[in-house]
Amino acid sequence: MNQENELVIEHTHAAGHVHRDDEGSKMAMWLFLFTELLLFGGMFLLYASYRFLYADGFKVAAAEMNTFIGAVNTIILLTSSLSVALSILALQKGQKKLCIGMLIFTIVCGLGFLVNKYFEWTHEISNGIYPGGPALEGFSNGEILYFGLYYIMTGLHGLHVIVGMAFIIFIMVFIIRDKVTSTNFQKLENAGLYWHLVDIIWIFLFPLFYLLH
Repeated sequence: MNQENELVIEHTHAAGHVHRDDEGSKMAMWLFLFTELLLFGGMFLLYASYRFLYADGFKVAAAEMNTFIGAVNTIILLTSSLSVALSILALQKGQKKLCIGMLIFTIVCGLGFLVNKYFEWTHEISNGIYPGGPALEGFSNGEILYFGLYYIMTGLHGLHVIVGMAFIIFIMVFIIRDKVTSTNFQKLENAGLYWHLVDIIWIFLFPLFYLLH
C-alpha cells in the first residue's frame, strides 16, 4: 500500500513538472546573435572597403551629419542598456515592480532614439539627401555611396530597435502574468542580450558615420 502511494506521488510530481532547458535557450539566443553580427559585420566590411576607395568623398559626406543628434542617441542607448541590466537584477531579487519600471524606461529610451532618428532623416530627406534624391546629382561617387550605406545600415539598425522593443514588451507581459519570475528569468535575459546587441551595433555606427571626417 505504501508502495502504491509512493508511485502516485511520483506520478503527480512528474505530471506537474515542466521541463526547462535554460542553457539550451541561452545557447540558441547566442547563435542567433552571432548571425546578426555576421550580417552587420559584412556591412561594416563593405563600408571599410568603400571608405578606402573613396576616402575624400566619405569625409565630405560625413561633415553633413548632425553629430549632436548622433551623440544624444548614443547616450540614450547606453542608458537603456543599463536599465535593461538593472531590470534583470531586480527580477532576480524578486523586485517585480522595479523590474517592470526599468523595462518601461528602456522602451521609452528606444522610442526616444527612434524619434530623434525620424527628425534626422526627415531633415536630410527634405534637403534632397537620400538615395536617388535631387541633391545627390551634384555629389561625387564617394558621397553617394556614403549616404546609401548610411540609410541602409542605420535603417536596418532602427528596425532592430523596434524588434528589441517588441521583444521587451512581450517579456514584460510574461512578467506581469508571473510566467517569468525570479526563478525563471531566462527569457528576460535573452531579451536583454538582444537589446545589448542593438546598442553595441550603434556604438560602431556612430563613429563610422558621425565622427570619422
